[in-house]
Amino acid sequence: MKNRAQTNLFKIAIVAISLIGGVSCTEAKKPENDKVLADEHNNTKFDNTTKEKDSQFLVDAAEINLVEIQLGQLANQNSNMTDVKELGKMMEKEHSQSLVELTALAGKKKITIPTSISDEAKDTYDKLIKKTNADFNTDYCEMMVKGHKDAISLFEKASIECTDSEIKQWAVETLTALKTHLAHAVACQKKIEKIK
Repeated sequence: MKNRAQTNLFKIAIVAISLIGGVSCTEAKKPENDKVLADEHNNTKFDNTTKEKDSQFLVDAAEINLVEIQLGQLANQNSNMTDVKELGKMMEKEHSQSLVELTALAGKKKITIPTSISDEAKDTYDKLIKKTNADFNTDYCEMMVKGHKDAISLFEKASIECTDSEIKQWAVETLTALKTHLAHAVACQKKIEKIK
């Protein structure tokens, strides 16, 4: 019950920050691909290439967090393995916290970020939800390893190339957590390989 209450609190905080910060799309109907619309909105707003790079990084980071939260929830619900469930809980909790920080930062910088996963990420989620038991566990852990390697590369690049000092600092600070997540995902993957 405590985890469910914390999850609901994170969701409420994310919605509240999005509304207060003005970073969500203002259309009454939810767009089909929120990430594309966020990119287009930022490209129109920032004709300066350095700000475009900073805004693109925040859009990509938001997408990573949104995907990790949803996949973490799915792992916690669908896995039959304690290690995978725990990994899912960790991903959901920590990426929710990261998304709250990111949403506040994006609002401060007047950068639009997506509030829902992209069509491509939804396809990945839909494929994973159909998997069961060992296949689910294997595929989820593989996604976590690959996803966090990609995220670390993105954040390392941003920690060097971003021009806004606060965005750059957030990228640097977040790298530590991403590396910890990768280590947990690799450990979980190794446990799965041992029981195959």
